[in-house]
Amino acid sequence: MSSRIPLAYNPKVLELFKNPKNLGKMEDADVEALVGSRACGDMIAIYLKIDDETRTITDVSFESYGCAANIAASSIITEMVKGKTLEEAWNASWKEVSEELGGLPSVKFHCGVLAVGALRRAIRNYFEGKELPPWIPEKLTPDERHALEEEQLMEVLTKKMERMDERIAKEEEEESQEEGKEKTAVPL
Repeated sequence: MSSRIPLAYNPKVLELFKNPKNLGKMEDADVEALVGSRACGDMIAIYLKIDDETRTITDVSFESYGCAANIAASSIITEMVKGKTLEEAWNASWKEVSEELGGLPSVKFHCGVLAVGALRRAIRNYFEGKELPPWIPEKLTPDERHALEEEQLMEVLTKKMERMDERIAKEEEEESQEEGKEKTAVPL
């Protein structure tokens, strides 16, 4: 029997988890970004279609791999920024994501941070090779740093797990070889 207590998600989170809005890869996106880590399971890809003249997000979609809160946060941020200028979208916060969802359990706040980090990474990617507008700081924001730190942490943990798996496999192989030697030994 599991000792884990299920998280109490509000109905809006559960509805967006079951029926996410703007889900799917956008083949003709002007810009995209991927945040998260395959190792921990929370990943978000966000795709933006942008009117270059007005710098308005005309379409947005996402792909997500993760928990209910991750999928709901990804879905709600797409709804929040569609039709907004890049500057307005940039100013979206994880707290607003959580509020739009009707609240998230505190252990799931990082899902809102990750959604905002994905959006900001996509907006930054849009300006790659161009002059940054004054409303985008040169240095990464806390949400962007959080997404990057989570990715880096998961890469470190993945490498450690791979080394541990290799060590266990080697030990099992050595044990198997020892057992094989014992079975083939001829008694005197």
